[in-house]
Amino acid sequence: MSHPVTIGKQGFFATLRKDTWWVEPALVAGILTLFGIYSTVSAVLLQTKFEVGPYLSPFYEPLLKPSWWPFSPAILILWAPLGFRATCYYYRGAYYKAFFANPPACSVTGYTNKNFRGESKFPFTIMNLHRFFLIFALALNVFLWIGAFKSFRYEGEWGVGLGSIVLTVNAFLLMMYSFSCHSLRHFVGGRLDCFSCARTQKGAWDKVSSWNEGHKKWAWMSLFSVAIADIYIRLVANGVISDPNTWSVPLRVIH
Repeated sequence: MSHPVTIGKQGFFATLRKDTWWVEPALVAGILTLFGIYSTVSAVLLQTKFEVGPYLSPFYEPLLKPSWWPFSPAILILWAPLGFRATCYYYRGAYYKAFFANPPACSVTGYTNKNFRGESKFPFTIMNLHRFFLIFALALNVFLWIGAFKSFRYEGEWGVGLGSIVLTVNAFLLMMYSFSCHSLRHFVGGRLDCFSCARTQKGAWDKVSSWNEGHKKWAWMSLFSVAIADIYIRLVANGVISDPNTWSVPLRVIH
């Protein structure tokens, strides 16, 4: 005698899962929304008090101030890291689930859009530009490290402040987010057919592959670090908090 197969509940968010599967997509949606709002207000609407002493907010690094540009100088920079994150392989999977819920999680039923064609139609074809955004992200890493290095010297005097540490940690985390990128992994060795014929590339591929295993971790840690660095510098520039440092002269607001 045959028995009917139970396939579980059907419909929107239907699942046999007993765990709190909805927590992760809810957190992703909430954090990305808050970061989007904060970064827009800080980098686009607020055009002052983003540089104090030797500290420059990473939203403005490198600082570009052409005379013909009437808007926030951050806009000239942020398109690159924003494009890099928006097209990131990990973030795509995360925010597709969080915002589109198609499906919201593994083994969870979501709304099925019959017209969905993946990333083969505009605007999702933009995701194919991720490898090009990587080039700009790597270049920005250089400027972030230069900014971190400069944060240890103020008014001709070498020293260290809490802001120096914040900017250095942020530069490191953003570098690791870029270095663990799937596209970089493919670039350094993904096209090889014979690893034994190119041992240098194989070594580079192995190293990037090991970093790639923690790509999700680096993605989130760097997202928080860049926001924390900007918040810290703005709090110091606005006199809300004081920066503990070793310099003999007080920090002054530059921009």
